[in-house]
Amino acid sequence: MSTRAANRRLAALRRIRALIRKESWQLLRDPSSIAIGIVMPMAMLILFGYGINLDVKNVPVAIVMEDDSAEARSVASAFELSDYFSAMPVKTMAAAQEMLMSSRANAIVRIPTDFARNLKAGNAQVQVIVNGADSNTARISLGYAQGAVGVWAAKEAARSGSSGGVITVESRLWFNEANDSTYFLVPGLIVLVMTLIGAMLTALVMAREWERGTFEALFVTPVNAFEILLGKTVPYFLLGLAGLALCVAGSKLLFGVPLRGSLVILTVVSMLYLLVALGLGLVISSATKNQFIASQVTMLVTYLPAMMLSGFVFDPRSMPVAVQIITYIFPARYFVKLLQTLFLAGNIWSVILPNAAVLAGMAIALLALSVKLTRKRIA
Repeated sequence: MSTRAANRRLAALRRIRALIRKESWQLLRDPSSIAIGIVMPMAMLILFGYGINLDVKNVPVAIVMEDDSAEARSVASAFELSDYFSAMPVKTMAAAQEMLMSSRANAIVRIPTDFARNLKAGNAQVQVIVNGADSNTARISLGYAQGAVGVWAAKEAARSGSSGGVITVESRLWFNEANDSTYFLVPGLIVLVMTLIGAMLTALVMAREWERGTFEALFVTPVNAFEILLGKTVPYFLLGLAGLALCVAGSKLLFGVPLRGSLVILTVVSMLYLLVALGLGLVISSATKNQFIASQVTMLVTYLPAMMLSGFVFDPRSMPVAVQIITYIFPARYFVKLLQTLFLAGNIWSVILPNAAVLAGMAIALLALSVKLTRKRIA
């Protein structure tokens, strides 16, 4: 019995290897398989209409009150009453830094212990620390903070009938000291590359097989659904890893983007997202069995959300509430957060673990669904 089982496993491995070899040769002979489908005009209209918003609102900011004077509380109220900030008072600078590191806050406003005394002396300072990973949001948030302090100073001067003390805003950028938007955009480009290689290619290749009737020849062979899907996806999984390596190398050599996190962790989370993308492509192609329809659906549910609704370019917090909720459906949002954290902040486990867990769950569910759908077609 053990010999028979071993022979069956050996035969299965041979079939899988043959399928992988066949798919690899077909991939090399047919460069057109990497072509991108036509984008649905209506999908672009909806995504661009609701996704693009260059205004930054409700920026989460941690307010560190080291001075409990009336003047310090008045400055803090300028942030609490502003529509542009979502103020979160904290007691210590360490707690505020932890919030900034874990992306629960985009900025820190620190009112020092000697604020009231220095205000009377005419040289008060308010420190503003901004998360510079997204340089565009950082510049806007810094301008808003300076504006809030300026408005407060003007109101205080009008109330007191004098010019009042001089307040200087001391600003710093974390994670992106150069304030270069390339540092923020390049990790997001990896998401688009992995999405195209994983979801788009897989959906088109599998749909083409359904159209040409190639699967009918496989139905009469001993291969099962799992072996077929494994043989189809392994070449594109390896292609995706090669694309990841090129993107990481290019980000370092061409743009000088720092990689402050672990390369091993980056590879692992990228493999999880690639499995999700492959699973989406397999499910879409099995459900449509048509290249044109598969390309349109894949573009709608993978590529466009990865570009517009993932945080790659636009902050989801600036979108309508309904769209913010929808963004959590798309795996690209979690992968963008992981890449930006690993590249610019480092191994922040409070960000890595939950987002990686979501991607792992999505990968398991999608791959299991793709096997089930293919088995139904074979049966």
